[in-house]
Amino acid sequence: MTIALWALVIVLMAVGVIGTVLPVLPGAALIFGGAVLGAWIDNWTRVSGWTLGALGVLALLSIACDFVAASLGAKRLGASPLAVSGAAVGTLVGLFTGLWGLLFMPLAGAAIGEYMAMRNLQRAGRVGIATGVGLLVGVVIKIAFAFSMIGIFVAALVF
Repeated sequence: MTIALWALVIVLMAVGVIGTVLPVLPGAALIFGGAVLGAWIDNWTRVSGWTLGALGVLALLSIACDFVAASLGAKRLGASPLAVSGAAVGTLVGLFTGLWGLLFMPLAGAAIGEYMAMRNLQRAGRVGIATGVGLLVGVVIKIAFAFSMIGIFVAALVF
């Protein structure tokens, strides 16, 4: 039974890493769930509450990346507040529309917001692209959080 539970920990963490790239899966939450399960299997002896607390903070920061990355990408280009709000609303709407929605709704929201504010189609397109770059940077940061969480968990188990 213990081997099956440890296998589940590995599966949860592997699917969590995939979930950092595929927005349909809650990557950080799966990795954190795997860590909690692993700590429970080990009777909380090697993975402390402090370690799980640190992993929880990293998971929350990773989740926040989804909302912040698109908005910061637009803001970096000097987008209007309406474009930044559009990127945030697009991210929120994208969460409910699947993979393609989460990939493109923030870009569309930022572009629509910028167009409404400035009435310049070319500028709106640039803001949409900047939002996409922000999303890519967010994914890279989420991957770093995911591997950090796994590394901290493994280090707590081994050392």
